[in-house]
Amino acid sequence: MQALLSFENAPPFAAPLRFFITAPLLAALAGLTLAWEGGDLLLSRWHPGLLAVTHLLTVGFMLMVMLGALIQILPVVAGANLHQPLRLARGLHPLLLLGTLLLAAGLLLGKTGWLQLAVVLLLMAGAWFIKAALQALWRVPLTSPTIAGLKLALPALALTLLLGSGLALALAGGWSWPLARLTDLHAGWALGAWSAVLLAAVAYVVVPMFQLTPGYPARAGWLFPLSMCVVLLFWSLAEALGLTTVGWLVRQLAAGLGLAFAVQTLYLQGQRRRARPDAIYRFWQAGLLCAVFALLLMLTVNALPDAFSWPGWAVLIGVLLLPGAFVAFISGMLYKIVPFLAWMHLQNAGQGRLAAPSMGKLLPERDATLQSRAYLVAVLLLLLAVIFPEWLARPAGLAFAAAMLWLAWNLLSALRRYQAHQQRLEVLPEE
Repeated sequence: MQALLSFENAPPFAAPLRFFITAPLLAALAGLTLAWEGGDLLLSRWHPGLLAVTHLLTVGFMLMVMLGALIQILPVVAGANLHQPLRLARGLHPLLLLGTLLLAAGLLLGKTGWLQLAVVLLLMAGAWFIKAALQALWRVPLTSPTIAGLKLALPALALTLLLGSGLALALAGGWSWPLARLTDLHAGWALGAWSAVLLAAVAYVVVPMFQLTPGYPARAGWLFPLSMCVVLLFWSLAEALGLTTVGWLVRQLAAGLGLAFAVQTLYLQGQRRRARPDAIYRFWQAGLLCAVFALLLMLTVNALPDAFSWPGWAVLIGVLLLPGAFVAFISGMLYKIVPFLAWMHLQNAGQGRLAAPSMGKLLPERDATLQSRAYLVAVLLLLLAVIFPEWLARPAGLAFAAAMLWLAWNLLSALRRYQAHQQRLEVLPEE
């Protein structure tokens, strides 16, 4: 089950690349924030520093890469051509970057004005992108689960941004909202209906393509995105009506759906045709195992809250899901998408005059493998830091920042090799 790819519709390389290069730097800033704040940051999910770190990862890294990837994916995978994609990218990127920095700083330092400005910037960026993407997707027929997932993910992003903006304004203005319940719902839409649905839509194409696995079963591919969005709608309705038991049941169902997707992907990876593991395989294996453990833990903690009274469970689940799972999935895909796009654009520019360097020369596998090992060590330290925050929080933050800076360096190195080959093409005579 794969979508038909239309590489001739690809936008300029500069459009998605600016998002891909910036994202690891913001993730590194999350690690440095943990190193600066120390162990107190990990004692409660409501610590201002942890809220800042969380949004540096979810908005600064995940959303940054996802929007850049969608600028590339929509025309290539769905045949949905964005209007002036390079202009869109040039406008979105600074809004998203400045909005992320203001949001994180506002949460960390309690600056209400910064939070309010961050809301304005992030809503502007989100509305601009969602409008452009929906216009491009509007007339695209539902010919594959990937296209269905893309169409469902965009309204989920809109609801995520609206909930998050409301929470930020409530925090800044001291409004008497049920912040804990709405924060859980915001996290559900952000990680379940937006991130997981988009991840699945992309995985249906890139996992078989880059990891040489069998395709996802068609029925499961169609059901997962729709089921996850329906479950989140029921959760929202239950919260609005104060139906506590229904809300608990649908939260469990959402976790179960995510668990089913993770287990299915692990099963497909076990049938891959490539014997030698590469960086994307390591990242996805680690991410899937972290996701499985996090979702099983979530199901257990929700079912037996009295037996799991330690407040660190919520932080541990968050570490497993964010740096452990989602950041790992995205990092692995960056190691394939960036050199592949560089190779494709160089191949098109060369037109037979000069062969493009291979993906392995643009971004050597050894560089990706070494960075993936550093990343896995950092995630292990983060997990241990939740248990021993006083001793390990700062080393874990520094290790995570170093691993993400290494990722940025590897991507920049691929860009430099791309630019060097471009310069050689420019001095060649035209045929």
